[in-house]
Amino acid sequence: MQNLTEFPGNATSHNRLSVIIKVCVVIPFFCVFLCLIAVMLHIFASHRQFLDTTRYILFAYMLINDTLQLLSSVLLFLFVMGRVKFALVYCVPLLFFSTATFQNTPLILATMSLERYVAILYPLQCPAAWRSDRIWIIILSLWLISCIFPIILFSIGKSDSTVNIFSTPVLCKTTLIHSSPIQGLFRAAVNILFFAVVAVVIFFTYVRILLETRKLRQDKVSVSKAMHTVLLHGFQLLLCVLAFTYPITETLIVLHVNWLPEDIAFFNYFCFILIPRFLSPLIYGFRDQSLRDCIGKAFLCCSNKVKLSVRGKLQDNLLAS
Repeated sequence: MQNLTEFPGNATSHNRLSVIIKVCVVIPFFCVFLCLIAVMLHIFASHRQFLDTTRYILFAYMLINDTLQLLSSVLLFLFVMGRVKFALVYCVPLLFFSTATFQNTPLILATMSLERYVAILYPLQCPAAWRSDRIWIIILSLWLISCIFPIILFSIGKSDSTVNIFSTPVLCKTTLIHSSPIQGLFRAAVNILFFAVVAVVIFFTYVRILLETRKLRQDKVSVSKAMHTVLLHGFQLLLCVLAFTYPITETLIVLHVNWLPEDIAFFNYFCFILIPRFLSPLIYGFRDQSLRDCIGKAFLCCSNKVKLSVRGKLQDNLLAS
């Protein structure tokens, strides 16, 4: 995973202006994402039919995970932009959390694809673990798996005797914390393994559902929707894989554009980490008819309340004058 860690600082006014522009781009973008996620989570919490459906529970879990991942990513971005230094005892948990949530996303996509597979092939004999009241077991298992590899990654690193983890201030950068070659190799191998396994699972579920459509003579509409859902999970996985294209895009930019290294890193971060994380849950959420209707009603209700509030203030001002 690429955290925003390649921003060499200098005291020039041009650099300060560049930092301000980057922060002003990222923060509003993240705030809009938070507002949309808050609306969707509120809808889940206030509608019982969503809480009783395994598919929607997994989707809500994905929303929470992606929000936490973006939050940790943006925090790291701001710390690096501001050249904020603090002790490793605070930096390591933040990097650990960012890595774990990043690796959790493909596992969630695989689980959601398997849920569609189970729902289509075993509609009357759904395994107990996939029921809405037991799905927390699978969710907990996903968290445990996604946390194991960051723990190993941190444990295989070489400690610097000159750095006190409680008092020595450091810039919270992946290249500093995971500086050994073995850590880089392990991180690359784990990421490739995660995404390869998930890609195989999504392909398997799609093919099995496709074959099932030839057997079923009834309810072909739901089977077709399940196929489209699995394809959408494949697209979401592709968005996640974009995070690993930064070495290629960095090379292409260097060859064709005369950009500063920190500008190239920001471009990669914004285009291949921030935007895919922003689009992935929203595409899935707005595609679902039931959820889309609820989102439309929520925004309509909010706009009506704003209009009434503005109208009330105008009337109060007129009466006061």
